[in-house]
Amino acid sequence: MLKRRDVLQLAGSAATFAATSGISEALADEPASKAATPFSNSNVVDAARALAAKPFVAPRTELPGGLVHISSDAYEAIHIKPEALIWAKDPAGFVIEPLHRGFVYKTRVEMNLVEDGKARRLNYNASDFVFGGLNLNAPPKNLDFSGFRVLRRTDGGEPQEMAIFQGASFFRAVAPGQDPGVKARGLSIRVGDSRGEEIPFFRAFWIEKPTTAENALTIHALLDSPSVAGAYRFTLHPGGATIIDTECSLFPRVDIDNFGLAAMSATCLFNPVDRRGADDIREAVAELTGVQMLTGADEWVWRPVANRGALQISDFIDENPKGFGFMQRNRRYDDFYDDLHHWERRPSLWIEPIGDWGAGSVELLEIPSHEESAQNIIAFWRSKAPLAKGQQANFAYRQFWCWSPPSSPAFAMTRDSRGGRGHGAGVERFLVEFYGEPLAEKDRLSDIKVELTPSPGKIRYSRLFFSPEGKNCRLLFDLDPRGHGACELRLILKLDGAPITETWLYRWTP
Repeated sequence: MLKRRDVLQLAGSAATFAATSGISEALADEPASKAATPFSNSNVVDAARALAAKPFVAPRTELPGGLVHISSDAYEAIHIKPEALIWAKDPAGFVIEPLHRGFVYKTRVEMNLVEDGKARRLNYNASDFVFGGLNLNAPPKNLDFSGFRVLRRTDGGEPQEMAIFQGASFFRAVAPGQDPGVKARGLSIRVGDSRGEEIPFFRAFWIEKPTTAENALTIHALLDSPSVAGAYRFTLHPGGATIIDTECSLFPRVDIDNFGLAAMSATCLFNPVDRRGADDIREAVAELTGVQMLTGADEWVWRPVANRGALQISDFIDENPKGFGFMQRNRRYDDFYDDLHHWERRPSLWIEPIGDWGAGSVELLEIPSHEESAQNIIAFWRSKAPLAKGQQANFAYRQFWCWSPPSSPAFAMTRDSRGGRGHGAGVERFLVEFYGEPLAEKDRLSDIKVELTPSPGKIRYSRLFFSPEGKNCRLLFDLDPRGHGACELRLILKLDGAPITETWLYRWTP
């Protein structure tokens, strides 16, 4: 590893960063030093600040041709040898699996291991990897890595995936027993903006060796893009849910008026609320059911998502939100009938801001897609206040990668949302089912009032049905869009003037 006085230096025709910024870009034929250097979180903050003070330099992506023009299957066949896993026998139970570069993962990422307050760069060694039959003319040298996987070993069993950091600033995690699904991003910039999206990426990671007493893994990361540099600290906590505490300090090179915090993306090809163009034996293909929100005013909101015919962007205006996230509420096999992909096992991702985030909105993008591998639903918090050039901005939040979020409304919650053709030309029919304790008082069910508002459009018919077993009801209604290209629907059930259900929102589009 290059010593700290030498860091961020490129040789030859490569661009040169400031030596004070704390990250090296070694030449392809230059081995990293084995020397360890003092490390603390402030080093990464200082590196981000220094990086932002210099012009942006694009990351290095050069690779041997045999690693670029390969299929996803060929890339997946590349894996590290068991004996090269990091901390595989450590009693703390966290195992790090460095990931090879190749296929679409071309950007080189520097990895550093931190122990006893000192950081040592992890050297790439081709002999640590199995290449799955790839015909490489010569062993690649000094490639660094594309990212890494965090494995968790419990009760002496085989390590299981807990999280993965790979590609731009993407990362994901799972709770025990789950399959990977929703992805998070360190930062989003101009998503859905006509000016074009800018995609930040992580240049380097510093992973602290955990201890059995901590039962947590701390990861530091240096983010960069043409508009901003940033220092991140992720603290991973295992358990029934995987919790990731995220702290970031951002240093804008320019004013940024469209950025997203706690950004996430997931797949929705079709579901019962909109089966647009679906000729499929399955009931649904979706990593999420909808977006759940707890506003700064303590209103619980549920918004089903759909695969749209055209891009839809929705803004849910709020101030100091208390939580939001992608929820997979469908947890039965019968909700999907998919033995190959088991969408019911995908994680929910719930965000709880730490501190006041001020005014802004939860922004939701529903992007048309014909591929179930495409994560076409995106959401994030968009602050009303821009990031100002030269001014440090700090944010913190907690992520729960879970089966169900740690907080849920005391109201009845949405169990199902279904849509289809209604009676009459252009009329759309919906069925919304609520479930919860507030619906258990059978002697008061007749007093429940329905507040259903379309904007624009008109409700032609509605009827409330109660289940004999109690605790749930279904509202059936017909919407006449009256020729409009979109209609916003708002539904809530009340008793004695007070809500007994979460607020159900939906945007109908043709």
